[in-house]
Amino acid sequence: MGRQPRAERVTLADVALRAGVSSATVSKVLNGRTDVSARTREHVLGVIAETGYRSTTPRHDRPRRQALVVVVDFMASPYAGTVLQEILAAATEKATDLLLRLPPDASIGASTKPAHTWITQQQVAGAVGLIELAVAVPDTVLTAANECELPIVTIDPIGTAGSRAVTIGSTNWAGGRSATDHLIRFGHRRIAWIGGPVNSAPSAERFHGYRAALEAADLAAERDLIRHDAFLVEAGFRHGHDMLSLPTPPTAVVAGNDEIAIGVLAAAKELGVDVPRQCSVTGFDDTPQTEWTTPALTSVRQPLAGMGRMAVETVLGMANGAQPASRHLQLATALTVRDSTGPAPMD
Repeated sequence: MGRQPRAERVTLADVALRAGVSSATVSKVLNGRTDVSARTREHVLGVIAETGYRSTTPRHDRPRRQALVVVVDFMASPYAGTVLQEILAAATEKATDLLLRLPPDASIGASTKPAHTWITQQQVAGAVGLIELAVAVPDTVLTAANECELPIVTIDPIGTAGSRAVTIGSTNWAGGRSATDHLIRFGHRRIAWIGGPVNSAPSAERFHGYRAALEAADLAAERDLIRHDAFLVEAGFRHGHDMLSLPTPPTAVVAGNDEIAIGVLAAAKELGVDVPRQCSVTGFDDTPQTEWTTPALTSVRQPLAGMGRMAVETVLGMANGAQPASRHLQLATALTVRDSTGPAPMD
């Protein structure tokens, strides 16, 4: 049987002809020049994505250093800030630039062509890999990245698409259980849960750990004491205020992260509920702000810095052809006990 003819490699001239522009214009787009209109740039990038064009210029001859794209949409949070700081430190050690991006909007994730164009834009900017920080990654983007050979690592994934990507997180189930076990040992029996979004994998794992601790102690997970919302102070305040105003309020609250826990502390203060004498509160993440709350917050420490560093090392390794030992990497958690938890109030 004869050998199949090899497909001709797409050239820069082919891209220019299909895009209806000059080869010089395509070269300017590839080199990130600013003297090209946004409309032309987007059109050329779309053609590059469609044709699968790859530059033949050797990596060491390219003027731009390699870079990593970090996709994040809540940089102001202490959680994101702690992770990003270590990502920056690790990338600097590897002589790698960082490019920050907001998550691609719904129109990009809705179909294949815009997703390919978005991935191509990152590669043109010099990206050799993407780190997604607690954001949802659409299937179309994962597929486009795979086809363009651009590795993606997701820290604390949101949404089911994260199961197809390499993920980095902590032992969330064990952390949720350890916080709840801690409260049970203090004699608490009416323990509430206020967690993050239902499609957040870390929040779901923490919630299952909470449920497991209650079941092991033969305690009921009461429906009116279980809430899922955003990982925000406002969510913790709203649900905390609601729960602590019940005729029979909880004597303890397990929060899905420190932001939610701080909101619960604020609600307790407004209602005149003493923490921890009348209600104990635990957080998750153990961000620096936990030592400055009043009272200081008991929280499950997850190795945020370690997660950021591991993400950089993993995605750069994948860019160089190495595969991680596991597609789902977890670092250990530990409970840090402070002043926001104590014995259950006497009836």
